[in-house]
Amino acid sequence: MIPRFLPNTLARAFSRLSPKMDLPIHSLSHKNRLAATYPWTYSPLIISAPMRVISGPDLAVSVSLSGGIGFIGPGLTPESTALDLAAAKSLLPSTNNNHPFLPIGVGFQLWNGSLPHASSALATHRPFAAWLFAPSTEGGQSEIDTWTTTLRAASPQTQIWLQVGTVSAALAAARSAAPPDVLVIQGCEAGGHGQANPHGSGAGFITLLPEIADALQTANTNIPLFAAGGISDGRGAVAALGVGAAGVVMGTRFLASKQARIRKGYQDEVVRASEGATSTVRTQLYNHLRGTFGWPEEYSPRTVVNRSWREEREGVPFEELKRKHDELVAQGDGDGAWGPEGRTATYAGAGVGLVREVRDAGDIVREVREQTCAIVKMLGQLADSS
Repeated sequence: MIPRFLPNTLARAFSRLSPKMDLPIHSLSHKNRLAATYPWTYSPLIISAPMRVISGPDLAVSVSLSGGIGFIGPGLTPESTALDLAAAKSLLPSTNNNHPFLPIGVGFQLWNGSLPHASSALATHRPFAAWLFAPSTEGGQSEIDTWTTTLRAASPQTQIWLQVGTVSAALAAARSAAPPDVLVIQGCEAGGHGQANPHGSGAGFITLLPEIADALQTANTNIPLFAAGGISDGRGAVAALGVGAAGVVMGTRFLASKQARIRKGYQDEVVRASEGATSTVRTQLYNHLRGTFGWPEEYSPRTVVNRSWREEREGVPFEELKRKHDELVAQGDGDGAWGPEGRTATYAGAGVGLVREVRDAGDIVREVREQTCAIVKMLGQLADSS
């Protein structure tokens, strides 16, 4: 049995930092609330991100059965969500059949998503959580409110999670007519499509999350915050908890899980890649090579670089890059399209260098949780010795 946490050790460590410390530490203040809302989970709470297509039923169920919260990502079509939720239900133990909700979550990409399909899927299968992300530029918070209100009407007990990447977006959500139940604070280290910055940089969760926590505290709101971006092991999880997160989200780490719905070439490249600070970049190039256009300008994806990116930097025209990309993807099983000499997208976060092997998703959850508890216990000695 994994302990739910080490609350006394963590509380003692924080309390001795200052006799009047009032910093918002959500891992403590929301612990009981989250345990009641998600009763199958253990603390510290580990979440697998809803990566498009890759986060399927097998991955989500494996994470949740290990005491975390597993999310199914958006599928290839709007109909995919209902099919994946039905598949997830079939993977759960028979003892869950009498429970009115599925102990997993599901993600929705708003700018090109289908709200009617999403609300129908939630009404039928009733997952515990729905993660909203990337409204259209024109729709913004109003579009988020529409999705939130509609999904809550379809499945009132489903918790609404919203991913944000700026203080202003977090405050807008908290002050909106339909505030979320959870805010996922995604730092710039994250892989896939994250907040784009017109100045070419962004904030990691180490600074972004506590600034949001302080702003929400000033605004007198009490929404749990979860950290995302670059977290791959217990060290990152402890950092997230230390800056105030109620739990931690990992995406890239689960790309290298046995349950990920991922091509072998893609997964091999995630395991091979290192030094994410220089081997990953944010660019729209790979979206366009794959024929994906229309993403809101507020978002851009982080990917491991390969020949396509290098040749673009050298001035090779897009039409030539597209031709070479499509030819390589079409060869054999297509796995040669990934790797340093590949040409297609390997969406991954800056923490990719910490991912060194493919493992069972449940083992990843348990290991990160155990590492986190061990590190917190060791850090408690700093306070004890002072």
